[in-house]
Amino acid sequence: MSDVRWLTEREQEIWRAYLAASVEFGAHIDRQLRRESGMPMAYYEILVRLSEAPDHCLRMSELASASLSSRSRLSHAVSSLEKNGWVERRPADGDRRGWVCSLTSEGYATLAAAAPGHVTTVREKLFDVLTPEQLETLREIGVAISAGLKADCEDACGASAGEEPCEA
Repeated sequence: MSDVRWLTEREQEIWRAYLAASVEFGAHIDRQLRRESGMPMAYYEILVRLSEAPDHCLRMSELASASLSSRSRLSHAVSSLEKNGWVERRPADGDRRGWVCSLTSEGYATLAAAAPGHVTTVREKLFDVLTPEQLETLREIGVAISAGLKADCEDACGASAGEEPCEA
């Protein structure tokens, strides 16, 4: 393992700070949504993506990609959302293999009721604690990390033809 580029003490500090903030922030947002709206963050994200789509409708594969979810995890979540009456799933027009998920009016109302508490929490715990310069840096960091991961994912998917496309 002599070719391993071990982290310096400073790099370990940065990594651990990033990891702690990311995990703690995600958990905080998830707890807030569950407490105030009765849904986990993953369900909220699915409803948001559908609300932003034309006609509040997306193919399941597009929804998985947009919500940063695997297709199997998305399918499980959509089943739960269907039981709540928040989404509907149907075969895609003219495509025997594809499925479409659409946001119901009840789902839209649920999202509209959940959004103020969610946005308030994000504002208070992220935007209000960082300077405008830090926020811009955070955006740039997120874009850079996502771009690097997407490139690796595309390389891996190209090497393993026939497998499910990557969802970065």
